[in-house]
Amino acid sequence: MADVSAAASRPGLRLDGAALAAATLVILLARLILGGTTALTEDEAYYRLWSMHPAFGYYDHPPMIAWWIAAGRFLVGDNPLGVRLFPILANAASVLLVFDIARQVGASGRTAARAGLWYNATLLIGTGAMLALPDVPAGLFWLAAVWAALKARDGNPLLWWALAGVAAGLATLSKYSAIFLAPGMVLWLLATPEGRDALKRPGPWIAAVLAVAIFSLNVAWNADHGWITFTKQFGRVAGSRFAPKYLAEFLVTQFVLLNPLIAVFAAQALSPKRMRRAAADLLPLLAVSAPFVVYLLLHSLHDRVQAHWPAPVYGALAICAAAIAESAVGKAARWTRAAAPVVGFVLVGVALIHSAWPGADVPMRADPALALRRWPGLAAQLEHMRLQEKAEWVGTLSYGVLAQLSATKVIKAPLTELAERDRYAFQPASETPDIDRPGIVVDIERRAGGANLKGCFRSVKDLGVLDRGSAQGPAILYHAYRVESALRREKGGCWIGEDLER
Repeated sequence: MADVSAAASRPGLRLDGAALAAATLVILLARLILGGTTALTEDEAYYRLWSMHPAFGYYDHPPMIAWWIAAGRFLVGDNPLGVRLFPILANAASVLLVFDIARQVGASGRTAARAGLWYNATLLIGTGAMLALPDVPAGLFWLAAVWAALKARDGNPLLWWALAGVAAGLATLSKYSAIFLAPGMVLWLLATPEGRDALKRPGPWIAAVLAVAIFSLNVAWNADHGWITFTKQFGRVAGSRFAPKYLAEFLVTQFVLLNPLIAVFAAQALSPKRMRRAAADLLPLLAVSAPFVVYLLLHSLHDRVQAHWPAPVYGALAICAAAIAESAVGKAARWTRAAAPVVGFVLVGVALIHSAWPGADVPMRADPALALRRWPGLAAQLEHMRLQEKAEWVGTLSYGVLAQLSATKVIKAPLTELAERDRYAFQPASETPDIDRPGIVVDIERRAGGANLKGCFRSVKDLGVLDRGSAQGPAILYHAYRVESALRREKGGCWIGEDLER
């Protein structure tokens, strides 16, 4: 390991654990403010519906994010801050874990603090850690499992390995990608004599038993619900085509989301020469991350890797980047090291403030904040229409539209999604409206076209178009229809068709 005492004594802004704690507190307060004033994304609004019916599993994911949202709503109310409270707090905890993991693998206090700061300065974590998405608890518990396993080297191995197993189990209850922790841990332990010796002792095996026991809660739920989550998520694993364009897309996207200046240093961690000069022992972090990263690379050869999937390994990447940066010399390296957090925080700040500012419209459809805007206004138009038409329920053809309308709490009638009833296995039958009675179906035209609905309802009346857009931005149009007397049913709803374009 390189001697970093000279690096740590360089003149300039003091960077240590206290500075990182202060920065983390400021970022935490900013996220609490922005988290409470920014409208929910459609996925957050959808998971909010889960939180009203806590269970051990749901159609799309394991249950942890629903439990977190339920707890936050209980503490601060059914509002955006309540939905996001625990994910925001989890980010602060994740930063502290990144700092201490870096110290445990031999980094100086300065390097460890830089790693924690850079973790928040990545564009993916900086923007996404405020959101109530499964990746946030998955990332926290992934880091906690690695942290506890590293602590097991210093004493009380049974206790620390048990904690690592609990954290790994909770990670699998957050997102199935945490299953890759198991081969990653084994790879790390097999890579060193110290690790191979640990495998001869009960600690790692106790961790494995505890992790499996916790994960079995979701396995049992799936067994009782036709394996719906396993079928949906693990059905993505097998490829049916060779499409390497997704590999290039994956690499470019992650280079940007990691923060290009941080990514430059993180990529160098793969060089054996740079690893030997690094201000930390990076082998445990690279080994634990390797199986998941390899899977993502293989997946990208046949299908798109969603931008947020690699989030659990961003802590390891931040530590590797900080360790490589500490030993880098030259004017360019110093400039890049100093500019990395500034660039990250400026871009993240602009993105979050733009999303939180209701009137900050950009006159183009590429603006990602459009998905958050003016749902209460659309709901108010729809509720007025419902009362005029004497409709008793409101339906949509997508989970996102349904969730956003529900989150506004403006519509005073039951809401139902008609096309994907499997998503709502958590809802009791009492919450499903009688779709023989008059209702209004609303969605974008390609989903809610009259031709689709006429095959589903005996009576279909075109009520016209509602606009969620604004004078400054592009029109966002939804078509509404009054319907009555369902012709076909599927699990309490009217099945429009699996081939309906989403």
